[in-house]
Amino acid sequence: MSKKIEHFDVIISGAGLAGASMALALSKLTHSDGTPLAIAVVEAFAINDDLPKSYDARVIALSHGSATYLNELGAWQTLKADAMAIKDIHISDRGHYGKARMSADDYDVSALGYVAELQAIGNSLLKPLKQCSNVQFFAPQTITDILWQQQRVTVSFASNEQLQGSLLLGCDGGQSVCRAQAKITTSTDDYQQVAIIANVTPEKAHNGRAFERFTEYGPIAMLPMTEGRCSLVWTVTTEQVEQILALNDADFAEQLAQEFGHWLGSIDTVGKRFSFPLKLIKAEEQIHHRMALIGNASHTLHPIAGQGFNLGMRDVQVLAQMFESALFDAKSNGVKLDLGEHHLLRQYADSRGKDHQQVIALTDSLVHLFSNNHLPLVVGRGVGLKVLNYLSPLKAALAQKTMGHRS
Repeated sequence: MSKKIEHFDVIISGAGLAGASMALALSKLTHSDGTPLAIAVVEAFAINDDLPKSYDARVIALSHGSATYLNELGAWQTLKADAMAIKDIHISDRGHYGKARMSADDYDVSALGYVAELQAIGNSLLKPLKQCSNVQFFAPQTITDILWQQQRVTVSFASNEQLQGSLLLGCDGGQSVCRAQAKITTSTDDYQQVAIIANVTPEKAHNGRAFERFTEYGPIAMLPMTEGRCSLVWTVTTEQVEQILALNDADFAEQLAQEFGHWLGSIDTVGKRFSFPLKLIKAEEQIHHRMALIGNASHTLHPIAGQGFNLGMRDVQVLAQMFESALFDAKSNGVKLDLGEHHLLRQYADSRGKDHQQVIALTDSLVHLFSNNHLPLVVGRGVGLKVLNYLSPLKAALAQKTMGHRS
């Protein structure tokens, strides 16, 4: 006798930041009869007392909007002790005039955003998730096949186990299995750049200030962290990366100082370095039959403006709020809602289009403008930074995007 296949309202592929926050948001919702949504979370890595390996040593810049939403989800209380508030942002261009500054005080907020380590964010999400009786983890499990049917979607694992659901959410990152299985095409822009990441300790206190320093090879971001540390995101060309990674800590700090300047004095300590190639990857479709793509599975961005994670969090927020409203309407009408209905997914895709387009266009234009030594662009960006610093409406518009507010 064949084993009965478990059925869920929602199957979430991926327990990284997008998947965990999506699961936590949906875990609070109920059907018209009061029963909570049945949610399955499928993760390739084991989830025991430790975090999955997908939560590595990287640091995330949380926008003000993302932090506010994490607070709504109940995750911020755990996270806030490990998050450093960004009080202001200093923007400059190496070797050229023109600087800009944005301050939280100018916009009546306590912080423009926050910086937290990926592991701390993951813990703040997974800790309450593990207490949810309506959320079931399948880990470590790898999805090998997806079958879309009229009334359900069936996912198969390498272990030959199967799950069925009304809706599948692809929260499985830039190399999304869900996207590939659905044969959703992507467009890719390879920037021929690599991000070098390390936690460093500067000589001077950062006082909650984040720095974005543009160079002809790419931007350098220095994000304030707890314990006087900073998270370095140093963008270099593919030709430079091996030479820079091979430097010892002292030489690395010296070369960094040449590019970044001495805004924070010398670099006293350099932590373990990581690197990853930078590409813009866009899915041509956000939805499929009984499936939606969330976060990096839909859009993987250059880190130049720190918008990737925050754009994904807005995906989560919009979809969860949309389902909450639809479930309320279903309860009022005395019917049970099918979360995989096409009109709901189309509503999600349509509602996210403008935000996706704006942030992708902003990020892509910043890469091409500020990673270039072509004289007219150099002059133009110097003037632009100077104008930005004094033109309040333009500066306010950029600040709204930085803080993660939807337009």
